[in-house]
Amino acid sequence: MRSDARPLGYFTALLSTLTLALGPTLLGGCDKMRGGGGGGEPEKGKAPESASGASSAKPADPAGDTILIGEFGSLTGSEATFGQSTHNGIMLAIEEVNAAGGVRNKKIAVKTYDDQGKSQEAGTVVTRLITEDKVVAILGEVASSLSIAGGRVAQQYGVPMISPSSTNPQVTQIGDMIFRVCFIDPYQGFVVAKFARENLKLGNVAVLYDQAQAYSKGLKDDFIKSFKEMGGAVPSEQAYTGGDQDFSAQLTTIKGTNPDAIFLPGYYTDVGNVALQARKLGLTATLLGGDGWDSSKLTEIGGPAIEGAYYSNHYSHEEQRPEVQTFVKKYQAKYNQVPDGLAALGYDSARLLFEAMGKAPSLGGKELAAALAATKDFKGVTGVISIDADRNAKKPAVVLQIKGGKPAYAATIAPN
Repeated sequence: MRSDARPLGYFTALLSTLTLALGPTLLGGCDKMRGGGGGGEPEKGKAPESASGASSAKPADPAGDTILIGEFGSLTGSEATFGQSTHNGIMLAIEEVNAAGGVRNKKIAVKTYDDQGKSQEAGTVVTRLITEDKVVAILGEVASSLSIAGGRVAQQYGVPMISPSSTNPQVTQIGDMIFRVCFIDPYQGFVVAKFARENLKLGNVAVLYDQAQAYSKGLKDDFIKSFKEMGGAVPSEQAYTGGDQDFSAQLTTIKGTNPDAIFLPGYYTDVGNVALQARKLGLTATLLGGDGWDSSKLTEIGGPAIEGAYYSNHYSHEEQRPEVQTFVKKYQAKYNQVPDGLAALGYDSARLLFEAMGKAPSLGGKELAAALAATKDFKGVTGVISIDADRNAKKPAVVLQIKGGKPAYAATIAPN
């Protein structure tokens, strides 16, 4: 069950984070939209001039001594660690760029809204960021379904949006204002399939996916396609709906096919419970997953049942590249924890945006989007990023294994 209430301490902590990073120039703070109306559609009387042009809702280059960007994420709800990690990464990047003098001789400020993990809220808060707050660009979301809801609004108003970590191809297919700094599911599905076939030598992999999530359905399809093309077999394909508590029927059916492994392209909240129930039923098959597993909560929920499982991800904190180790040290110093992939992607998305802002002739939607589209060989924490013609990031992926209750580096799979 999702709660619409947030403890006062959370507001205080988040506002404190914003204030420390931005100083007195920030007038907004972090806010939570409860509303219902709008459903992601622009307000009446504030329609944009065109689908990809600069919107009349914001100036081409903001006046004053700050540049305001927007962020929307799931800071509460069942996948709250996704939004919280991403937000931390973004705030660290803002703190760094402001300490170095800002962008275009101005400080960066951010307005952050919690969409509570709800598609309608995602559309509502993105509308508010554009029409009321007048942001020049938007960072968000993690879940593909929420990025699609918010991205439609950003595209309609002509405001560039970068998703740090939504991997479903439909996100950037919305239009020329929508970008991402992560790989996409066809590649992620290929990565897990290749690792299963070549590294683990698996021949039969069953699938259990979340039929309510665009992310899970898309990744399931891409894995099955790649795995079969590599000579593997999928003896059983079962579905559930996110939030379900009982997976015994699906797992019993899967057990009857005696698979070598089970591919679970869902979010950590469900995967942990699936793992527990699979082991109770005597299923000893290897568990495989995607980047939706990336949360410290995964092992808290799954415990020993998730030990030894593998999942694809965007980076490993164990990589020795200087970009990784510098980021890990700064993040640990600020937040007292090891950054997960979502934090690294939030950090990369903000830094890539700031670089494009500095190169763009102005911060109008068309010119900023063109600067983002021209990104080549950006040295990010999650890899060297180039934006392709479809506004997706071309970059390698890593595979991690749960060892001793923590993710450990297993392999790197580079694009063909």
